[in-house]
This record gives sequence, structure tokens and C-alpha cells, in this order.
Amino acid sequence: MAKILMITGDFTEDYETMVPFQTLLACGHSVDAVCPGKTAGETVKTAIHDFEGDQTYSEKPGHNFALNADFDAVTAESYDALVIPGGRAPEYLRLNPAVIAMVQHFFETDKPVAAICHGAQLLAAAGVLSGRTCSAYPACCYEVTAAGGNFAEIAVTEAVTDGNLVTAPAWPAHPAWLKQFMALL
Repeated sequence: MAKILMITGDFTEDYETMVPFQTLLACGHSVDAVCPGKTAGETVKTAIHDFEGDQTYSEKPGHNFALNADFDAVTAESYDALVIPGGRAPEYLRLNPAVIAMVQHFFETDKPVAAICHGAQLLAAAGVLSGRTCSAYPACCYEVTAAGGNFAEIAVTEAVTDGNLVTAPAWPAHPAWLKQFMALL
């Protein structure tokens, strides 16, 4: 089974963090959830984003998600795959050079990467989207294309795989996104 790194942070999307974390564990994989500046046992706040007919998603408080590894103690080289949840966390995670280096490692070594929703912001900042097809929350399409990627405008329940990268627009795509990611594992 695979050893998977999940990089998350405060105001990560609740479903996009909890569901893949629990699903991958249930399938026998090892998943270490980390956040810059935090250690195992600490929590990140999550937010529940929903589509309720407004011009964008609504946001409500989610659960506190317990981290199970220390960010400063992990090395990307010791993992087989990477998961990047969405929400607002990628907006500030992309400002952390250590996070950027970790993301780049997974692409340099062609290890599987799953990113959903606003996770594309982190991929764009890491400079790994050039020539790649990538889906994301529709508001991130400009970041994907500005980074040289091809934005995949797909249904919110679908996912797309391009080489080692599996992406999806939002949490309703969990079945397709996780199925495609696990096929790469």
C-alpha cells in the first residue's frame, strides 16, 4: 500500500480533507496529514463550502481536523503520493517555499498527485502545470492557464487524469477523483 502525504491548512474544505483522508486509510494506505507551523495532534479549522445558487460557494464552519504528523519532520522523498485538498488553505500554502518544494518533488519524480478545487492554486504557484490538463474550481481557471496549463472544464462530479496528476472541480467529484487517484497508486 502507498504512503501518502496530505498538505493542508486552516480553512481547508472540510469534505475535501476528511473524505480522502478517511477513504485512503480505509483502503489500507498510510496517510500523513500535515500543515506548516503545526505538529501532530494539533488541528486545522475546516470550512464547508456549498453550492446554494449564489454567484459563488457559501462558507460555513466545518470540523477541526486533527493532523497526524509534524510538517517539519516530513520529507517528500519518503512518500509515494501527494494529496492537496481545496478550500482557502492553498491560497496561503502557496506562499510557503517548503510546501512549493514538496509539490515540485512529486512532479520531478513522477509520483501520483491528487488536487481538488482550489488546490490548483498551489500547483500553479509550484510551476508544475505547463502543458498539463488540470481541472479546478472554475474561479481558478485563470491561474491554471496563466501557469501554462490547459483548464479542463468538466462537470462538478467528474475528474481528469493527466499523467501522474488527478484533478477535480470540487467535492461532488470525490468518487471519480479518488477512483482515478487510486488507479495511479
